[in-house]
Amino acid sequence: MTTHVKSIADLTPLIGTHLGYSDYRTVTQEEVNLFADATGDHQWIHVDPERAKSGPFGGAIAHGYLTLSLIPVLLGGVMKVDGVAMGVNYGTNKVRFTSPVPVGSEIRAGATLASVDEVTGGVQVALDVVVEVKGNPKPSCVAQVVFRYYR
Repeated sequence: MTTHVKSIADLTPLIGTHLGYSDYRTVTQEEVNLFADATGDHQWIHVDPERAKSGPFGGAIAHGYLTLSLIPVLLGGVMKVDGVAMGVNYGTNKVRFTSPVPVGSEIRAGATLASVDEVTGGVQVALDVVVEVKGNPKPSCVAQVVFRYYR
């Protein structure tokens, strides 16, 4: 279910509110390989599924930073804000990769609105995000991400 916010002004009353969860999305070996090519991180636990079977995770896993980079697309299914001329990723305040994301698994994100602060031309929003793997009780990534929405 997507939380639909009608305007930037309607964000502040939602501070502390869990906004919902995204749909699940499968992490593929092709995505992992493309991420490895883009970043130069060709660690065998990511890009060699056969060798990874005998590794510490029992198979290939996604890069932690790939998981982190999927948060904005996952959040698109959690919250929509109207009345925004432009939104930008502003950064992260804290990130932890608490368990692996096996290639082929499904992930989703849940988010809680942590803060809303005025900035020139808009607002800065911090979201506490938990990325989880379907069927795994421990989250794979816990992060506070920061976006700016401009009027």
